[in-house]
Amino acid sequence: MSAEFDVRMTTGKMYDYMLRHTFTSFAGLVGEFLGIVLVVGAFAYNQWIYLVFGIICIFYQPVALYLRAKRQVTNNEVFKAPLHYIVDENGITVKSGDNTDSLTWDGIYKVVSTTRSVIVYTGRVNACIFPKEDMGSVKDKVIEIISTHLDPKQVNIR
Repeated sequence: MSAEFDVRMTTGKMYDYMLRHTFTSFAGLVGEFLGIVLVVGAFAYNQWIYLVFGIICIFYQPVALYLRAKRQVTNNEVFKAPLHYIVDENGITVKSGDNTDSLTWDGIYKVVSTTRSVIVYTGRVNACIFPKEDMGSVKDKVIEIISTHLDPKQVNIR
């Protein structure tokens, strides 16, 4: 059983990955929590400066992530052309131009999903992003292959 699809990386798709990655980490959550505490403190203590810093804390990270996603997609030569993925019993193969890279199932750290993508982590930070819109009709087949070849503890797809 195998599935093939092409991914054209866009800023929105990269941003979706970066949001999920950042806001499930301790640092990302602490930054947002600090912003909320400052906004609440602004109203509790009637200090407008808390409100200013709270709004900066809340909105800085998402805006910075968007700009970073845009820069990464624009500047990375790999994303200029579509990436062709093959998911089969051997693992995941990605073709970009003349380059081909393969990843076996034991090289996968975990697989998670967002509303827009399935994210295959190859390490704590690095990942293959499979946007659901790009997978199209093979999405369920890809999820089935992933779920079959990985430990259920590694897979969190909803």
